[in-house]
Amino acid sequence: MDYCRLNAITIKDRYGLPRQDKLIEKLRHAKIFTKLDLRNGYHHIRIKEGDEWKAAFCTALGHFTPIVMQLGLSNAPAVFMRFMNNIFCDLLDISVVVYLVDILNFSNSREEHVEHVKEVLSCLLKHNLFCNPAKCYFFVTEVTYIGLVFPHGDAIRSNHKVQVIMDWPEPQNVKQVQSFLGFANFYCCFVPNFSCLARPLNNLTPREQPWIWLEEQKAAFDAIKAEICKEPVLAHPDESKPYTLETDASGAAMGAVLSQRKEDGCLHPVAYMSASFSPAELNYDTHDKELLAIIRAFEHWRIFLEGTEQPITAFTDHKNLEYWKSARTFDRRHARWHLMLASYSFVIAYRPGKQSQKPDALSR
Repeated sequence: MDYCRLNAITIKDRYGLPRQDKLIEKLRHAKIFTKLDLRNGYHHIRIKEGDEWKAAFCTALGHFTPIVMQLGLSNAPAVFMRFMNNIFCDLLDISVVVYLVDILNFSNSREEHVEHVKEVLSCLLKHNLFCNPAKCYFFVTEVTYIGLVFPHGDAIRSNHKVQVIMDWPEPQNVKQVQSFLGFANFYCCFVPNFSCLARPLNNLTPREQPWIWLEEQKAAFDAIKAEICKEPVLAHPDESKPYTLETDASGAAMGAVLSQRKEDGCLHPVAYMSASFSPAELNYDTHDKELLAIIRAFEHWRIFLEGTEQPITAFTDHKNLEYWKSARTFDRRHARWHLMLASYSFVIAYRPGKQSQKPDALSR
């Protein structure tokens, strides 16, 4: 059903969906999984009595008025997420994570997992909720969830989702570009230079921008597909180990890599990010752009970097930033940034640009 006109006048429910990085962080120590798929998910929510007519629709078979929540309603995901969180409130993030109709049980041992699965199934039965057996997986050591594959200790992308990207046809209009970017953006944490790669496509999306599809746009489209189809692995973050943050800023964008040193003594990427500067930020000098790159990275990865046991090392190729924290006077912008970073324990370390290839590539 097309509920666009109804959605346009609906007061939006801002209840948030779980962030991908938070779900990954919760699963980092898990060794065994059970994935459950809820049957008839949205249909468990009753439309408020008297409001059913708002969701009515016509077909060749007649006029129908649903009494339960339908796909396509703008508030459906938020309402259903609140419903699921209330059901699993005692287990959430302890032995289960939930993303809409997808329920994932996780444990460190088989014995522990037996009890965890019993708790979840009992909870579902108590609320008269049932699963689709064909889409459930019990007691597995590797599972595909929210489009990612979770073996113990790492997160990699689903081959099925990668195949969708590989087979994606070349866009013919702005709507198709937006659809492609929306799907690809889900995997931007795996793509080191996503923001810069996507810039020629993002430039097509403003309403006043005329449609053009030239070599630059085609090259960007092909490059994003190629990057997503690679097989990088992101390590799970470990709060007992110090973080290393590498940032860099170019004229138009910034990039960052969050890493940790693992048992093999090597730095392993936990996440990538990149972002374009706003028109106002493009006027900043090099010093402020490099500093803004650090601030953006801390804000983006706040879930990992706030309250760390050991100081974070933030590498930059701008030497003057080494002394920024110890400065005695600030202008208004720097004073505001100083307050924003006050809750983090970190040191800024200089590293020449030729040694900072990863974040440098993100910002180009």
